[in-house]
Amino acid sequence: MSAPCPLCETAVATQDYSVPETPAPITLKLCENCHAALDMPAANAAHWQCLTVTMWSEVEGAQVTAYRIFKALPSEAFAQDALDMLYLDPDTQSWADSFAYPVPNANPTLDSNGTFLAAGDNVTLIKDLPVKGAGFTAKRGTVVRGISLTDNPEHIEGRVNGQRIVIISAFVKKG
Repeated sequence: MSAPCPLCETAVATQDYSVPETPAPITLKLCENCHAALDMPAANAAHWQCLTVTMWSEVEGAQVTAYRIFKALPSEAFAQDALDMLYLDPDTQSWADSFAYPVPNANPTLDSNGTFLAAGDNVTLIKDLPVKGAGFTAKRGTVVRGISLTDNPEHIEGRVNGQRIVIISAFVKKG
């Protein structure tokens, strides 16, 4: 009989996960869902509610992974409540803090449909846009490949007609 996943405790554990930044190598055998969700914890916040049980695990690697995921979910009330309750001994706390999952941007760049945009995405213009100072209009349906994000979450940058322009993200759709 296969052992359950040490994080969600529901699915069968089949995939090895090496816990990063540990004093000695620690490998957990995780289910496919948990293993895939570790790449972007914030995108899978609902899945991680199971960690409110896991944080009390006697498996130190599971407990530390739960702590690290909670830290990556600053806008989730359940995660912040769990962090307030969780106690780690000082040595475990120091190596738990030695690695951090990326914390999501508080002001993400979204397209016209509310889909998250990331650097390198391809987008399509959803309306004709006059380009100030360039003397042309970027036509609806134009695909802008490999966009860049700016400091302003309402703007993206991309090349249209060979020129790099700033585009309001509300006038594009991902894909």
